[in-house]
Amino acid sequence: MNEHMPTAAKATPTLPDAQTVTSVTHYTDRLFAFRCTRPRSLRFRSGEFVMIGLMGENGKPLLRAYSIASPSWDDELEFYSIKVPDGPLPSRLQHIRPGEQIILRPKPVGTLVLDALLPGKRLWMLATGTGIAPFAALLRDPETWEKFEQVIVMHTCRETEELTYGRDLITALPEDPLIGELVEGKLHYYPTTTRAPTPQMGRITDNIATGKVFADLGIPPLDPATDRAMVCGSLAFNLDVKAILEGAGLREGANSEPAEYVVEKAFVG
Repeated sequence: MNEHMPTAAKATPTLPDAQTVTSVTHYTDRLFAFRCTRPRSLRFRSGEFVMIGLMGENGKPLLRAYSIASPSWDDELEFYSIKVPDGPLPSRLQHIRPGEQIILRPKPVGTLVLDALLPGKRLWMLATGTGIAPFAALLRDPETWEKFEQVIVMHTCRETEELTYGRDLITALPEDPLIGELVEGKLHYYPTTTRAPTPQMGRITDNIATGKVFADLGIPPLDPATDRAMVCGSLAFNLDVKAILEGAGLREGANSEPAEYVVEKAFVG
């Protein structure tokens, strides 16, 4: 599908905390991304999320936590979302068009930030589905590449086309005028599918537990002295990955107490 809708003229905000949608891209019948204006006062760290939504029929806002997929330096905000036919907000948000408005509560929070990790050599980004969104921000942030010698992105979806958003973004990184030179020789991309037949199949947990990803990439097994990890997926996925990471000796970190890995607790989708 990959239907791109061009930037529209910016409308004058009329809703409380309103921002104007500037572009929408539909990747599949289940996935889409959109960009909107950014409040001048908004400051956030790459990897954080905000509450966004639309006004409900009862006059009350329908809000949900969405990771900001654009880096902290971007003039606009980007979001990546699933389409849910019966979801109160996603069922309506998927029809948003350039020029229309969304509600944005400018209070960013989240655990998937570099500040919550101790210094290390390798950074693992482990995501399923739209969990790639916060990593889309972090991968375009120079600080990520300045802090780590290697960045490994493991992204798993059911079907091949569901990998498109992340694949397109990652493929473009070496040519990025801001971070292209920083990325060179540091990035390892490991996409897999669980349903569609592809050369690389399998769940992230299985590929780590069996050692397949280490053998395929020529990287040593997880070591708390050198490896750091960020995790974003379903609750079940997060718990399974946490068990693997802690089994390897990594400890969960937080903004107040950095450690070896962090998990996004607000992710849904």
